[in-house]
Order: sequence, then C-alpha cells, then structure tokens
Amino acid sequence: MSWRWPVTRRTVLPSGEVLTLRPLERGDRVAWESLRRRNRAWLSRWESTVPGEPRRPMSFRRLRRGFDLAARDGVLLPFVIDVDGRIVGQMQLFDVVWGSRAGGWAGYWLDEATTGRGYATWGLATLLDHALLIAGLHRVEVGIRPENTASLAVVARLRLPEEGLRRGLMHVEGAWRDHRCFAVLAEDLGPGGFAEGGLVALLRRSG
Repeated sequence: MSWRWPVTRRTVLPSGEVLTLRPLERGDRVAWESLRRRNRAWLSRWESTVPGEPRRPMSFRRLRRGFDLAARDGVLLPFVIDVDGRIVGQMQLFDVVWGSRAGGWAGYWLDEATTGRGYATWGLATLLDHALLIAGLHRVEVGIRPENTASLAVVARLRLPEEGLRRGLMHVEGAWRDHRCFAVLAEDLGPGGFAEGGLVALLRRSG
C-alpha cells in the first residue's frame, strides 16, 4: 500500500487545457455550492439515494471535513475535477478495501455545461492510473446504469472490460437500479495488458 493524502494529479489534454484532480479546498466553497445548485436537476438522475430518507444537502464545511477524514483513513479519494483553474465536477475512488482484495469503485459527475469535452474520459483515466499504478490498488470497478449512454461511452473509449449486469446494485433516484459493471486490474496497465503504461497513455496512442 502506497496510499497518501492529500495528493494532486495533472493531465494535459489534447486541447492544451490542464485537467487537475485535487482535494476540495476551503476557498472552493462559493464555486462548489454554485456548481451543485446549478446542476441539482441534472444530477438527481444519477446520484445515489438512501431508501426512505429525503435528500439532505450537507454543509460545505462538513462535506470537506468528511472527505479529508475518509481519505486519510484510506477508504476514499475525493477529488474535484479542475480544468484550467475552474471546478467542473468531481472524480472519486470510493468503497476502498485493502488486504486480500485491495480494490475500490470509481465514480464521477460533471457540470452539465461541460459535458462532451472529454473531461470525464481523461479524468477517469487519470484516476485509474493513480489508483492502480501509484496508490497500490489491484482492482477498480465502475458501475453504470444501462440508460446512461454518456458514461457508457467513457468506459468504451477507455476499453474497460465489461463483467456483466449487477441487478439492484445501488439505490438511485428513489429505487434500486441495475448497473452494467466494468473493471480494470493493475495487470491490465502493465506489460502485455490492454493499456500498457496506463490509461492516459492509451488515450494518447489512440488519438
């Protein structure tokens, strides 16, 4: 295990923009709250819910503190997606377990106004490279609802192997939802793997 926090990862996109995965900072409050407020309806279709409980927005201070504590405990990597100094969403590694499994799940959301620019694809590639090549995980899974065509296009571009449908995997938008599941192993990014050298390198090779 070579986990550490805080940590920042940067990737230069083909457009020349710099995509940065970084911790949520105290000075992000106004931008973060504005982003979440503008995207409330857009994100409600995809974000997890708790059965029988109404949505209760968490204060920025409490959210940031919870992120930091969980990251230091090695169970969460809560990055914001920053493009040229502007927050456009979140990319996180969650439900991390160590020991004989050494795995976790990856998820993200984007500002609706910034979709279609490759930020999710390059951000997920950056996160998975960090998790599997640096942080010490062996396996990372990605679960996507079958109707989420935009996210399915992201994993297709990254060539993540699909492992099948998991019924009622997560409670989303008030009901238990099926998810198509994809997974990548550390070996997949090593010699002879489908993404030797990492997923960011794979994207660069594929143009």
